[in-house]
Amino acid sequence: MSLKEPVPKETKRILIIEDDSAIAGVESDYLRANGFVCDSASDGDSGLEKSLRGKYDLVLLDLMLPGTDGFSVCRALREKSNVPILIVSARLDDSDKIRGLGCGADDYIEKPFSLAVLLARIQAHLAIRERISRAQKSPAEEIRAGKITVNVASRRVYVDGREAALKNKEYELLVFLMSHRDMVFDRETLYEEVWGLETMGDNATVAVHINRIREKIEEDPSDPEYIETVWGAGYRFCVPE
Repeated sequence: MSLKEPVPKETKRILIIEDDSAIAGVESDYLRANGFVCDSASDGDSGLEKSLRGKYDLVLLDLMLPGTDGFSVCRALREKSNVPILIVSARLDDSDKIRGLGCGADDYIEKPFSLAVLLARIQAHLAIRERISRAQKSPAEEIRAGKITVNVASRRVYVDGREAALKNKEYELLVFLMSHRDMVFDRETLYEEVWGLETMGDNATVAVHINRIREKIEEDPSDPEYIETVWGAGYRFCVPE
């Protein structure tokens, strides 16, 4: 099978933080064949330094790294940057996925993986980032629901006047639900709409993000007022009376 796929309209720079040189080499060769510029780092410390110093459009991050581990790299990078972070790891436990997404990663890809799927995920996240960038150049717009106010231009969320610090995908998921209030969406649909890929994601990804949003916007996350679970169907955003 040819490595060649449709080339992105604009050259994008990707940083691969991976201690396995063979895997890093395969990823780099495949992405370069598809029009990307790739840099790499083989340990957590140099990877974090490069990611903070360089202007990258996306970061592929392994978890089991020499020096600073991938979880710490993800957390430190997310505190400084909104660059999409895709964890690529052989750790398959749900606890690792939940922890990685909780550290601010936008996606979690299990090893071994298909290069075509990896490319599709990268392109989807870059497309989402482009849409966000275009929206930020538009005049300010607000979405209001109950005590929640979202400033779309600045990507800031306020609950009763107090800012709630949401990570990338938490913000995008909340805005999608608020923009379609009272409608029920299953996990697969939410993953397709927010992550941009059909049936490629782990359903746990959506559940983790829903729980974290509730922790930040609900007065009582165990008894949510805004994001309801519709058992057997999915989730619905509603405004409490």
